[in-house]
Amino acid sequence: MSICLITGSGGLIGGETSRFFASKGFDVVGVDNNMRSYFFGEGASTKWHVDQLKKALPSYTHVDADIRDESAMDNLFNKYGKNIAVVVHTAAQPSHDWAAREPLTDFDVNARSTLVLLEAARKHCPEASFIFTSTNKVYGDTPNRLPLVELETRWELSEEHPWHPAGIDESMSLDMSTHSVFGASKVAADVMVQEYGRYFDMNTVCFRGGCLTGSGHSGAELHGFLAYLVKCGVTGAPYTVFGYKGKQVRDNIHSSDLVNMFWHYIQNPRKGEVYNAGGGRHSNCSMLEAIAMCEKSTGRPFNWSYAEDNRIGDHVWWISDVSKFQRHYPEWGYTYSISNIIEEIHENTKDRI
Repeated sequence: MSICLITGSGGLIGGETSRFFASKGFDVVGVDNNMRSYFFGEGASTKWHVDQLKKALPSYTHVDADIRDESAMDNLFNKYGKNIAVVVHTAAQPSHDWAAREPLTDFDVNARSTLVLLEAARKHCPEASFIFTSTNKVYGDTPNRLPLVELETRWELSEEHPWHPAGIDESMSLDMSTHSVFGASKVAADVMVQEYGRYFDMNTVCFRGGCLTGSGHSGAELHGFLAYLVKCGVTGAPYTVFGYKGKQVRDNIHSSDLVNMFWHYIQNPRKGEVYNAGGGRHSNCSMLEAIAMCEKSTGRPFNWSYAEDNRIGDHVWWISDVSKFQRHYPEWGYTYSISNIIEEIHENTKDRI
């Protein structure tokens, strides 16, 4: 019996991981206490997603537990022991704005809980692959120092910059930048995951995601840009664009493409590795471009307004360079484009609302 233990199993990546690993013959143990509804309200509840997993996956076992509870996590890992072949840690507090409201809670969820899980894994299943969904926000606002040019619908990196063809790679510094409280707590977790790989010789890896998206996302205003945008497009609810003339650029990777990265990693783990993981040049858009695509998909005008002030630590332009991962795992590739993603979210959202 090989077990994949997933934290945040009711979330976008957690649910996708649950379905994927169940299809590969793993028994899946999902940990989720629906704290997303505490962060963002009932509209962001993951209960619907957990209910789907319970019904659809005979090999799925749900655990309603808090990853901050050291005793509960130790007991859980002790119960399954060395049968745990993979730990996928996706649970997090994911919002810049929310983190500033409750910094202690944010750090407890994002940083200390990651250490709790790492230690439980080291104690009970040290040979398991430990996959951590980090974030490009660990780089803080350093990307905003890049030379950008303003185009009609987006900001773009100057073609003279060496990163222009593929995007930002893992050599970007984490230091001397404004991260937001959320970004700082994820830095702490990210570095600790690396350390358990290098110091304790465990198969740990950090995937520094751009915008992670897909139809399984419980999008909210403070987190889940593309899913929330499409929800507003379907319902006609108002949407606010914050700063940068609406030309800020994000790369978007579909949850299934990211989970496929996890799968390739566990076939040949590299201890303490770090990979930027986003849509890259293959799948990206600006806010203005996303709104236009949403209008095309829904067939109705988009109800949006503009706020001059950007969010603190927010990126003007981010496109991930995933070439390091592709060098290490050349059989991996994208299956979703940005237009495919928006269409899928639209179809799923209109059926649920």
